[in-house]
Amino acid sequence: MGAGHLSVQYDPRPTSAAEARAEVRRQLEGWGLLDQIDVAELLVSELVTNALVHAESRLKLTLTAAHGVLRCEVSDTDGRPPRVRRATEISESGRGMFLVEALAGRWGCHQDGPGKTVWFELGTCGSAGCGRRRPA
Repeated sequence: MGAGHLSVQYDPRPTSAAEARAEVRRQLEGWGLLDQIDVAELLVSELVTNALVHAESRLKLTLTAAHGVLRCEVSDTDGRPPRVRRATEISESGRGMFLVEALAGRWGCHQDGPGKTVWFELGTCGSAGCGRRRPA
């Protein structure tokens, strides 16, 4: 199992989500967490896009892998917590947190000074229930 920690800052540019996806893929490949790459890329992309749309500020992506859990965090300067929309409310946008809730083992949001950090976790050990805990 992989273990490691990475933190990267991004400017509010249209290319930031693509850059974050590439960084997630690179890091998870390096850590040997190949089974988590696709879901982690998708969910990080959604969180980064939310930060770009709503905070319009620099953001920070933090990846941590340890003890059978991959934790991905996106921090921005907008203090408003994300909202999970019901499937009936989702049109062409607004599916990000719906996907996070559906695919992550666990997720949450906490205030971080004037801003917030939205995070999700994925199990990394391959056995049923590994890395999964009750919702925060």
